[in-house]
Amino acid sequence: MKQRAYPFIAKEGWIHVILILFVSFITTYYFGLIALPIWLLALFVIQFFRDPLRIIPNDEGAIVSPASGKIVSICETANPYMEGDSVFMISVFMNIFSVHSNLIPVAGKVVDHWYSPGRYVNAALDKSSEENERNAIHIRTGDEHDVFCVQIAGLIARRIICYVQPGDLVKAGQRYGFIRFGSRVDLYMPRSSTIKVKLGQKVHSGNDIIGFLPTK
Repeated sequence: MKQRAYPFIAKEGWIHVILILFVSFITTYYFGLIALPIWLLALFVIQFFRDPLRIIPNDEGAIVSPASGKIVSICETANPYMEGDSVFMISVFMNIFSVHSNLIPVAGKVVDHWYSPGRYVNAALDKSSEENERNAIHIRTGDEHDVFCVQIAGLIARRIICYVQPGDLVKAGQRYGFIRFGSRVDLYMPRSSTIKVKLGQKVHSGNDIIGFLPTK
């Protein structure tokens, strides 16, 4: 299943791309080759805000990756958003070269939403899940499974963007947010889920399956 087509450059980056291209052209016009470093910066900005089309798997019970990057944590833990619930937590770290558009991992209904201000330590570190600025959504599937997706700001990230609200019906692979400049996404899923990724593995948002929800 193809994700809904979005512009190749994410809308969150349009103003940044326009400004850096404008500066690049003006500097080239007046100063010639001196503008080369600015053009290199422009290429970086364009690649950072790229938002490629994704092919979303339609496997029954599949949990697709909400982010592109590297798996930096797979563990069993207490769910910080549902007291007493033991869950699997899988963390995807996005460096500055990763696609930073975030996608919904499972189809369902957004039950709740939390925003927590915090620090900006390296998002590759486990303590960032508790200490950094973060934004969490709770999705309940049609089979009554609870999945939580948490956007976490990184060392130089300074803005978390989330477009869904409680009550929204969402689809797996749907674009729902963006984090600017290096970050992390934590995914909490039922303890009886089947995990399909390994520590250190690189994943692509929407394209790759993180695991499968338990069958009822």
